[in-house]
Amino acid sequence: MTVDEAAPATPRRRPGGDPVKALLHRHRELCERAVDPLEIAAGLEAHGITDRTATRFRHRDVFSLAEELYARTPHGEVPAAALTRGPAGPSALRGFGCALLPGALAFGVAAAAPAWAGPAAAAAAVAALVWPGRAAGGRFPFAVHLLAAAVAGWAAHRHGTALALGLALAVAPGHLVAAAFAARARARLAGSRALEEFADRVRPLLLAAVAVFAAAAAGAAALAGAPLTAAVPLALLLFLTRLLLRHGAHRGPVAAALALALVPVPAAASAAAAGLLVHAVLALSRASAHARPHPPTRKEKQKMTGQPTNQGATR
Repeated sequence: MTVDEAAPATPRRRPGGDPVKALLHRHRELCERAVDPLEIAAGLEAHGITDRTATRFRHRDVFSLAEELYARTPHGEVPAAALTRGPAGPSALRGFGCALLPGALAFGVAAAAPAWAGPAAAAAAVAALVWPGRAAGGRFPFAVHLLAAAVAGWAAHRHGTALALGLALAVAPGHLVAAAFAARARARLAGSRALEEFADRVRPLLLAAVAVFAAAAAGAAALAGAPLTAAVPLALLLFLTRLLLRHGAHRGPVAAALALALVPVPAAASAAAAGLLVHAVLALSRASAHARPHPPTRKEKQKMTGQPTNQGATR
């Protein structure tokens, strides 16, 4: 036996394996319920994966990585309703019809019972502008809603019924502007090939939406006879609150801005709206803010109801 034969064999270096497969295993639930690769890209970004991180998985950006994950994932259990979900249809018409109600109800109450006109109009405006379709963490933000109601009620108490009527009238244009922004941002997401590219394309879109709503809020305030310097900042504050909650943003900055608006200083509402706009530019320029909300999976339903997730497991 030679020296080479007697020496122990040098252990082979284990191959690095398939990094994309490992990532797919970690995010299998996200990939299985995704309607398209964009849903996976938004979910990966929410988990902290950036374009620079994607290079470790041999991809140039998160979108390219998401396309491979989507292609390697079976999608036999994707609900048919999720594939046909869109902004148009009966639900959109119902939403716009509900957005018209606050203004109509506010004017009706103002004509019938002036003593209740201010609080009723403020409550209708807050309920319509703040009510989110998808809140952060999947729970309804009661504290934020109560803060928004306090802000609108305090403003109606200080400036009179006309301001509350102006806020109620701004609900309908706010609904239209928010829906248009969501649809166009989704289209920008579909046409982007990198997270930074999407952020650069959606920021001007958000600023344009805010400008359009500010003009509409000024028109509503003028129609109601409310002071523009008080009505427009409050309407913008409520609009940004509704927009951020609708896109799943964190509630802390929103609550802080609403609390600032309660300070009895004339410029408090303007400062709160400006601060929340800065936060909105940062939060809504992320791809994860524009992912379509999914219905809860079987595991999530079992967790919410307290049922065990491994009922069929046997030893």
